[in-house]
Amino acid sequence: MGAAGFFLLYLIVFLAGMHLLKNGLSVLSGHAMRDWIYACINHPVKAFMAGIIFTGILQSSSAVMIIVIGLVSAGVISFKQTIGIILGTNIGSTFTTQLITLDIGSLILPLFIIGLLCFFMGVVFKKEALIRMCEASMGLGALFSAMSGFGRLAYPLSQLELVNELLLYTNEHSFAGVICGTLLTAIIHSSAATVGIIMSFLNADILTLSAGIAYVLGANIGTCITGWMAAAAANQEAKLTAYAHIWVNVIGVAAFYPFISLCSSAVQNLSSHPDLQLAHFSLIFNVISSLALLPFANAFGSFVVSFSTFFRGK
Repeated sequence: MGAAGFFLLYLIVFLAGMHLLKNGLSVLSGHAMRDWIYACINHPVKAFMAGIIFTGILQSSSAVMIIVIGLVSAGVISFKQTIGIILGTNIGSTFTTQLITLDIGSLILPLFIIGLLCFFMGVVFKKEALIRMCEASMGLGALFSAMSGFGRLAYPLSQLELVNELLLYTNEHSFAGVICGTLLTAIIHSSAATVGIIMSFLNADILTLSAGIAYVLGANIGTCITGWMAAAAANQEAKLTAYAHIWVNVIGVAAFYPFISLCSSAVQNLSSHPDLQLAHFSLIFNVISSLALLPFANAFGSFVVSFSTFFRGK
């Protein structure tokens, strides 16, 4: 199996790990999450904090968006009540990028062992909570295994002609990096996986930090695809929620894109490790862009409604 084959294998392991971790944590939280969302939607700031917390628990902004879109589609909450949650999910999604930078390779085997023990104990004692803890532990172990694999594959992959040309091109053209980050994330439905892959190239000194930042900006747009697909067959209110998610990220990317070089210089002062530099940028980008829009949550909601109405009228 060549480098491309191993890359695909590690990508599958990463996505499977994300699924296990998300599923284990979401089931452990029970149905209370929907109740919490409903209780927090009466004020944008409360909804904003809820979005951060729920995304941190589920380790997936897409999962939270699907839940929110489902609630809007069912008429439980209105579109404008979701704006704060949407802004919060962008910050909560950075928890995963911070997590995968941790150097805990020595814990991979213990995580799998703990997962197996939880599984057997859950079966023996018939405790669903232990089964879910097994999923969370195994998922975390899979994430770190995949990240270790990406790191080993970075150089061999860069020697493939097509990959090499693409990386060299995005090192020189930031907009190409944004497009590639958007497309890759839309295809694999995981901005965390995209960032993880880019981190491996950064650590191998194959991609520049500026190019890595461009990929991260693109990943923030590409991650909207899941919510958009979930709302495709839903009512207009649910569609507006998906559109708002897209607008939030497009506006943020447009605001930061002209300052990629400046951002690159700034985050280099925060850490000597390229992967941490990229993770710190992702956090700073999402915090600033979300907080900047939060005071205008109601006006932003009206803008999305007006924009959508205008084009439907066309």
